[in-house]
Amino acid sequence: MKKVVLFLSLVGQDIITGRARFTFGLMGLVDGVGLVPLVMGLFGISEVLLNLEMLYQKREVIKTRFRDLFPTGEDWRRSASPIGRGTLIGFFLGILPGGGAVISSFVSYGVEKKFSKHPEEFGRGAIEGVAGPESANNAASSSGFIPLFSLGIPAYVIMALLLGALMIHGLKPGPLLMTEHPEIFWGTVASMYVGNVMLLVLNLPLIGIWVQVLKVPYRNLFPLILLFCYIGAYSISTNVFDLYVMLLFGVLGYILRKMAYEPAPMVLAFVLGPMLERNLRQALILSDGNLSVFLTRPLSAISLLLSLFLLFSAVVPFIQKRRITAISE
Repeated sequence: MKKVVLFLSLVGQDIITGRARFTFGLMGLVDGVGLVPLVMGLFGISEVLLNLEMLYQKREVIKTRFRDLFPTGEDWRRSASPIGRGTLIGFFLGILPGGGAVISSFVSYGVEKKFSKHPEEFGRGAIEGVAGPESANNAASSSGFIPLFSLGIPAYVIMALLLGALMIHGLKPGPLLMTEHPEIFWGTVASMYVGNVMLLVLNLPLIGIWVQVLKVPYRNLFPLILLFCYIGAYSISTNVFDLYVMLLFGVLGYILRKMAYEPAPMVLAFVLGPMLERNLRQALILSDGNLSVFLTRPLSAISLLLSLFLLFSAVVPFIQKRRITAISE
C-alpha cells in the first residue's frame, strides 16, 4: 500500500524536466494529487460512510461536573510517557520541511500504539492515543519556527504564509532577525505561552457548548461534514477535480478501514514521497548516477543502516508469525 501511495506522490510535473507524468491525459493531475483532498477523503468522507452503518445507534451525552473534566492521577500516569515521546517526535519532525504537525501526529499515534500493551483500545478512547499525538502536534507547531527564524526556510504551508507576511512588513527572516528585530522573535515566543493559557481559559468553560454538537441528529450532522469537506478541498486550489479525488479517497479509506488497515501511514508516505524523490535525484545528479555517494558520508551510511534495521525489525516478526501458523496447521 505504501508503494502505491509513493507512486501517487509522483503524479504531476517532473521536478527535473517539468514534464507531466502519470497524468493519463487528465489536466487535473498536472499539479499532482492534493494532500488536502486525500486527507479529507481518507478521514472525513470515510468516517461518514462508516457511521452510516450505525445510523440507528443510540447516542448518550455524558453529564459531568466541571471539576471532573480535569485529568485524574491515573490519567497523568498513563499520559506521562506518551507526552514525553510525542514532544520529542514533534520537535524533531517539526524542524524538517514537509508535513510538520501532520506527520508528527501520525507518527506519534503509531509509536504509542506500538508501545501500548493494549493496542486494541486505540480508536476507542485510549488516553495515550490522544496525549501523544496532541503533544507531537503542539511541539511540531512550535519547532517549525526554528528553521523559519534562523534560516528563513518555512517548514510547512502555514510557515510559508507567515514568511510572506513578514516580508510584506519589511522583515527578512534569517540569522539576523533575532539581533535586528528581537521584539518580533521574543514576542512570538511569548505569544506561544499566552496562546496555550488562553486555550485552557476558553475551551474548558465552553466544553458544555461543544458537547451540544453531539446532540445534533446524524441526518443533519453528516451533510454538514460533507459540506465542510467540499469547501475545504475546493478552497485550496479552486479545482473541481479535487472534489472527485476526495470522494475517491473517501471510498478507498472506507474500504481500508473495513479491512482493518490503518490509513495514517498512507498520509505519511504521501507527504514524504516528493521529499524522497527530490533529494534522491539531486544526489544522483551531483554524483553522476553513482549510488555509492550514499555511503561516502558517515551520517548517510548510518541512516541507511538504521532504515534497513527498522525494515527487517518489522518484517521478521511477520515472517515468524506466518511460520508458526503454517506449523500449527
